[in-house]
Amino acid sequence: MSVNKVILVGNLGKDPELRYTPSGAAVCTFSLATSERFKNKQGEQQERTEWHNIVVWAGLAEVCGKYLTKGKQIYVEGRIQNRSYDDRDGNKRYISEVVVSEMQMLGRVGGEQGGYGGGQPSGYASQPAYQPDPKPAASSPQADSFAEPAFNPEDDIPF
Repeated sequence: MSVNKVILVGNLGKDPELRYTPSGAAVCTFSLATSERFKNKQGEQQERTEWHNIVVWAGLAEVCGKYLTKGKQIYVEGRIQNRSYDDRDGNKRYISEVVVSEMQMLGRVGGEQGGYGGGQPSGYASQPAYQPDPKPAASSPQADSFAEPAFNPEDDIPF
């Protein structure tokens, strides 16, 4: 048995980029910053920030493109994916990404930390960040409509 699961809570480093593949699938990309605070050997407070490349597909990609902006705090759940591509100069490049399956907007509406305007708590913030739901059966049409498109290296990925 193996598990590839990532859970992150952080702030967007830039506005999301929403694009569409030639076959019409929505894909949204952005960077997410997570920070940890610790004391070094001298007892001084330090902060370390990690940057994560985030990829979201299908309907959730369109939600991210419409509602997320730089600085907003979100919760994401997904899996790590490594891939390679050739840059404009023909050099092979490698990238690690978090392919998101679930996203929750956090923070208070209109608040300082990742707020979403309006002065009332966000509907997302009032719910637990993670609620396990039973997965629909693989044969149901609903399951197919939310499945991530199969990766085909022949497709032009727009980033």
